[in-house]
Amino acid sequence: MNNGLYLYGILPAPISEKVVLLGLDEQPVQNYSVDGFNFLYSTAKQEKYLTSRRNLLCHEKVLESAMNEGFCTLLPLRFGLVVKTWDTVSDQLTCPYKEKLEELFQKLEGRREVSVKVFWNSTSEMQALLESNISLKAKRDARLGKALSQLEIIEIGKLIESGLQLRKEAVINVFRSQLQVLAEEFVENDIMTEEMIYNAAYLILWSSESNFSETVEAIDQKFGDRLRIRYNNFTAPYTFAQLS
Repeated sequence: MNNGLYLYGILPAPISEKVVLLGLDEQPVQNYSVDGFNFLYSTAKQEKYLTSRRNLLCHEKVLESAMNEGFCTLLPLRFGLVVKTWDTVSDQLTCPYKEKLEELFQKLEGRREVSVKVFWNSTSEMQALLESNISLKAKRDARLGKALSQLEIIEIGKLIESGLQLRKEAVINVFRSQLQVLAEEFVENDIMTEEMIYNAAYLILWSSESNFSETVEAIDQKFGDRLRIRYNNFTAPYTFAQLS
């Protein structure tokens, strides 16, 4: 059953017919031009697609495969975008946002998005905080095994929380000071887990990625086992391809 068209992204030029890509529901990915913009799409077999890991990875794989085929500049579309006809695309996207889409292509030309996510072990950090702060450790140790009042519990909790925040900011400032100067733009995103302390995307020149990754590696070496750094150097530029 055909429920419409599933859209993956927009390219500056048609992708070669020799490039074979499979999209959602194992449907072949094709190219269609609307108002001068080239869309990657496949036949939609569902009216709505579940936001599952499998479907998300498939969506991303189509975009990354196109990038691997030489389309380094593309505008990714959000997961789950299904339309009935190409007229809908023209009426709601390419006509009203033609200039903005062209501006985005110019902005992304020769540039790539990379991301850095930083994690730490909060339990280890709290222990390190206490070891480095003798007065705080003594205050906590003196009250171990004692019945504490609500105010005493709150006081110690606030002191530990404040100390952890200072340690966190010191780490984050290293990433900010060394990575932001290498990027043309950057966006700091929301923290997604309790152990994550930093989550940022950077727009950099394709030619400068090796320098950027070496800087991330140097920071990683600086902190050793204290941090876990997840660096993604090849992803569709969702962060910097937003229609405002």
